[in-house]
Amino acid sequence: MIEAKQKEKLKMLIKEANKRFDTKIAKYNKGDLIHQKQLDFHKCQKKNRWVFGGNRTGKTECGAVETIWMLRGIHPFKENKKNVSGWAVSLSTQVQRDVAQNKILSYLNPEWISDIVMLSGKKDSPSSGVIDKIYIKNVFGGVSVLGFKSCDQGREKFQGTSLDFVWFDEEPPYDIYLECKMRVLDKCGEIFGTMTPLKGLTWVYDEIYLNKKNDKEVWHENITWQDNPFLNQDEIKKLMNEMSTDELDTRCNGNFAFSGGMVYSNFDENINVVEPFEIPKELYDNISIDPGFRNALSCHFYARDGDGNVFVIAEHYAENMTIDEHAKAIFKIADRLGWHKDFDGKLCSLIDSAGLQKTLASQKSVVDLFFENGIKTNPNVKKELLSGIQKVKQYICNANGERKLFIFKNCTNMIREIKSYFWGDDDVPIKKDDHCLDELRYYIMSLDDRFADKKKESVMLAFKNSLAKKLATDKRKRFLK
Repeated sequence: MIEAKQKEKLKMLIKEANKRFDTKIAKYNKGDLIHQKQLDFHKCQKKNRWVFGGNRTGKTECGAVETIWMLRGIHPFKENKKNVSGWAVSLSTQVQRDVAQNKILSYLNPEWISDIVMLSGKKDSPSSGVIDKIYIKNVFGGVSVLGFKSCDQGREKFQGTSLDFVWFDEEPPYDIYLECKMRVLDKCGEIFGTMTPLKGLTWVYDEIYLNKKNDKEVWHENITWQDNPFLNQDEIKKLMNEMSTDELDTRCNGNFAFSGGMVYSNFDENINVVEPFEIPKELYDNISIDPGFRNALSCHFYARDGDGNVFVIAEHYAENMTIDEHAKAIFKIADRLGWHKDFDGKLCSLIDSAGLQKTLASQKSVVDLFFENGIKTNPNVKKELLSGIQKVKQYICNANGERKLFIFKNCTNMIREIKSYFWGDDDVPIKKDDHCLDELRYYIMSLDDRFADKKKESVMLAFKNSLAKKLATDKRKRFLK
């Protein structure tokens, strides 16, 4: 009798397990085809995550799955809890019904739904109407609530509620974004967005893509058609034939639209930006400074190997500081790196020729003031703009696909400036936020192609071997990720 009951209970458990594993969400990113960038988004532990992608890249898919995982308490990469509350925010109620709401319902097993409150339509046929709230059974025994919001309701409709998360499906107005940040503040919640950047250089570009405020909780990823393993090549070709070149860059690659175009359009953050690693002191080359009188002062430390590869390994970037304060900060970095000094114990550096000008607060030039603070600056730099830009572009990636400029990931300001450097009128870059790029150009223009002959062969061989091991390890980690 007892054995029969145990067998019956086991059958019920197996039936329930099969039912759970037969759902669409249980099969998400499982099997032979894996969408790696969707998984990168789900695994990221940052509080403010965004996916920029074009049509059919899978961006909305990962936003909907993330939402259900959190509401159900079944997130495979994060700590789960019961009674979760969140919002799915769309541009309008029609877009909500056709996109975010439709995607949520496609992944939501009807047995998990406790109740639905409709704005319009009938709750026994929610996909044909507009949902206000949906109550979802949580595996910990509670009930989670997902509210649907649309930006056309106005900021006032986004006030007064404490939430665990907000999902933005497409780019919201800035005031609604700020209001939603306040909604997750009490619960230390999170915001995530999935969008195609069709509106150009809006607040999302500055605050998320460039992360101008250097917020450690901000993260973003671009998803392209090539990243989506579920799109076949014939479908990709068909989509490409239907779009213009400019539209293709946004809708295929998820890049921000801008009529002037990026100056360093060949810059690839996934290749030109590297994790910091130890570089032999024998390869330390030079320091370059853009003084920035009323703006930020930019200073970077450069190394170069025997193959002509340039490594930007450290940065000092600050404003509202005196020259002696800047010098102390630069010396602190130099001491940490074990940077070479001359026989007088002074650091040597390139500097913008504008440094020969006298400051308002002193009868001495910036060059003089740096010298008094232990830094010999050379103002005889080549400042040709267009030829300098072309040489920097060749280091970023030349016509043969070779890259010779690698920036350490902790040089955040230089990376941000490269990504925000655009052409303006008369084929001249827009003069804005380019302090790092000026002194990068001075350094690149100063390079002697015979530099490699000056490097010791034994040092270069050891460095190449260690660099090859590092690249092989990074490749293996990405493969196993």
